Amino acid sequence: MKNIREAIDLKDKKVLLRADFDVPVSDKGEIEESFRIKKQKETLDYLVNAGAKIVMIAHISDESVSKSFASLIPQLHILLGYEINFIKSVSEISGYLENYAGPALVDNIRQNEGEEKNDSEFAKQLAQGFDIYVNNDFAVSHRNHVSVSAITSLLPSHAGLVVEQEISHLNSVISAQAGGKIVIIGGAKASTKVPVIKNLIDKSEMVLLGGVVANDVVKEKGQDMGSSVVDKDAHDLLAGLDLNNPKLVAPEDFVVFDNKILDIGEKTMQKYIDSIKLAKMVVWNGPLGLFENPIFAKGTNEIAQAIASSPAFKVIGGGDTISAVDKIGLLDKFDFVSTGGGAMLAFLAGDKLPGLEALNEK
Repeated sequence: MKNIREAIDLKDKKVLLRADFDVPVSDKGEIEESFRIKKQKETLDYLVNAGAKIVMIAHISDESVSKSFASLIPQLHILLGYEINFIKSVSEISGYLENYAGPALVDNIRQNEGEEKNDSEFAKQLAQGFDIYVNNDFAVSHRNHVSVSAITSLLPSHAGLVVEQEISHLNSVISAQAGGKIVIIGGAKASTKVPVIKNLIDKSEMVLLGGVVANDVVKEKGQDMGSSVVDKDAHDLLAGLDLNNPKLVAPEDFVVFDNKILDIGEKTMQKYIDSIKLAKMVVWNGPLGLFENPIFAKGTNEIAQAIASSPAFKVIGGGDTISAVDKIGLLDKFDFVSTGGGAMLAFLAGDKLPGLEALNEK
């Protein structure tokens, strides 16, 4: 895979940069968590200093209050240190390139119907006028979309510094020896977490569970779950995973409210903390309870504190996990913070990511 440092001469080259600005935004239009945006600055700096002419494309999640980047441009200026020009649509890119006035951002790329269909005609439209494509959005690289996949067949394509760093660190997670490697899996989307557990359990000393995936496991082992959130297809989801494997550690006790499990209990918390203290590497994706409510955030917060205090190599990923850790001011205590949620999980599960495969083919 070529990275941008292998693009020998970038001066005056027109670069289409796939960036990651998919961040939570408040009802007032304020960026609530800016980690992913700040991670883009290193690659943007590199391209600017090399004399490239940069147009960025990015998306906003369907869950976002705003479907446009228009109101965020002043905040991007502050976070990235550049005046970011705004391009309303893909059709206006060629005109902007002819009168280039500094880095620019095209509005939400997913407003184009062809993007998520990986449409070849839309890819041709997007590629027009550019010399080089750079993927600096690891978090969307598990999607087979035009701006991460089809575009690479039309332009010389390179990995940005974020993508390069993600691959390096996550490969080290997979290849690290099992002894002393603790994997912590929580959160609400068990369907994306179980494949990771299956791929890493034999490559780890133990896998500590929380969230819905823990609920699924203890349900399958016969515990009455009351009104707790569990997957209807938990039995099929967990098929092939030995629930009695001593490496697979489910909670022993819980915090229950209104007949629902909403956090891990004190015994489980202490057991997890004791394991973390002995770890050489800790990999964490997914909160351990309903962390958005301070009453049920203790498990997540205590585990975050324990990991932050550990001398182990510490890797964290997932939007909710990052948000929870950032909220208590510990994000800078982690050795590597992945920008990927689903992409990190897919990578750790051993899946091939379309965006990375596309770069590998070039």
